[in-house]
Amino acid sequence: MKDQRFIVAGIGTDTGKTVVSAILCEALKADYWKPVQAGDLENTDSHKVQRWSPNTTVHSEAYRLTQPMSPHAAASIDNVHVDEAELSIPETKNRLIIELAGGLMVPMREDYLNIDWVAKTGLPVVLVSNYYLGSINHTLLSLNLLKQQNIPLLGIIFNGQKNPSTFDVIMKRTGAKCLLEIEKEESIMPEIIRKYAARLKL
Repeated sequence: MKDQRFIVAGIGTDTGKTVVSAILCEALKADYWKPVQAGDLENTDSHKVQRWSPNTTVHSEAYRLTQPMSPHAAASIDNVHVDEAELSIPETKNRLIIELAGGLMVPMREDYLNIDWVAKTGLPVVLVSNYYLGSINHTLLSLNLLKQQNIPLLGIIFNGQKNPSTFDVIMKRTGAKCLLEIEKEESIMPEIIRKYAARLKL
């Protein structure tokens, strides 16, 4: 894999981006960075990745917001102005996995969306899809948005109890590469992360 840095984006909230990020960090021996953390500051996504993939170097978030909501709303409550100049990607000689807060159209500010920042970086994206009612629509919309913005797609990672009909529609419609399917797990532990890291097709 020639790309040293790429972005993990979800088709919505709670799609499993953090689990996917830990798997990618484990498989690629990459660093991890989440630019904006909103809520759960005692058990952040950075904490989870560090716990699930203990050898991963985790870079500090640019913004740590107190409320578990859209970054633009959480920032308003905290009286914080999210400035894209502060969202500079950490320097590292290692590979780097960058996890977005929410989906591609989630606002960091009312006038600045995740997709705006992703497009500015020029980095390729791994899209995380989750098998739920409506996920076909959300996945196709997300892929269409990436295509419209000329953002390179490395592939899709599916998460949850398998749904072959959903998988087939998305794959046939888009021609995207499936990098991994993650089954529904009772709990996430380092051995689970290692299991899927060994299956990753990147």
